[in-house]
Amino acid sequence: YCLYNFMYYFNMEWNSYLANGVPPARPALIGGNWKCNGSIKKVDELINLLNNAGQFPLESEVVIAPPALYLSKCKSCFRKEVNVSAQNVGLNGNGAYTGEISATMLADSGIKWTLTGHSERRVGFGGDGESSELVGKKTAIALSAGLSVIFCIGEKLEERQSGNTMKVCSEQLAATAACLKESDWDRVVIAYEPVWAIGTGVVATPKQAEETHADIRKWLADNINPYVAQKVRIIYGGSVKASNCNALIQCPNIDGFLVGGASLLPEFVDIINCTRGNK
Repeated sequence: YCLYNFMYYFNMEWNSYLANGVPPARPALIGGNWKCNGSIKKVDELINLLNNAGQFPLESEVVIAPPALYLSKCKSCFRKEVNVSAQNVGLNGNGAYTGEISATMLADSGIKWTLTGHSERRVGFGGDGESSELVGKKTAIALSAGLSVIFCIGEKLEERQSGNTMKVCSEQLAATAACLKESDWDRVVIAYEPVWAIGTGVVATPKQAEETHADIRKWLADNINPYVAQKVRIIYGGSVKASNCNALIQCPNIDGFLVGGASLLPEFVDIINCTRGNK
């Protein structure tokens, strides 16, 4: 039944291609994760940068994740082509949860996206990090509030060197998949971010990234269904820059990027524009 649905929708897209000359494709997503960076002045500069960057490629959906303090400002001031995302979401709803921001609060404020499972939160900041089970619960809570989610996974250097990349990614995927319904995947983007490449200046080669993205898509086909596997966008993160994005975006299973440090720089516009004609 699932395979029938996949083939039905794929054939619909293929027939559209034959009629209109537009090939079946997943639209690229270019995300900017500002992490714990910025000031009122810096945020104004970045808003002006993107608002005056000219027409974005039709192939690019742009999502910016500023620190929580600047969410409302960014939501109000960014041009309509720029979506705004939280970097984190509370595990619970509203109530006695000091310091938390609930998914319903984000939705009520007009925020349409959140990150979950970023490796920095999985590792922790001098304390216990978030487990894969906790990430799965947060992802489900965000989706139930109507948010879309950029769900992050990835392995450490020693795990890649020992040949355990997909063992780690599979565990992270399975914990979240256990919390979701099949229809939830319509609003999930997977960000593959090898921990060893985040903020280090070391980037996965296009071959390394493409192989892992293809393995993740196969996992989705085997464990969810082929239709979800074909539809879900899998984006790459880890020292993405203007100098390497063009080679990466040409890989068939790389559907965009989650950009850290370079999203705070003018070259982020070049990364957004790299999808033009490539997706």
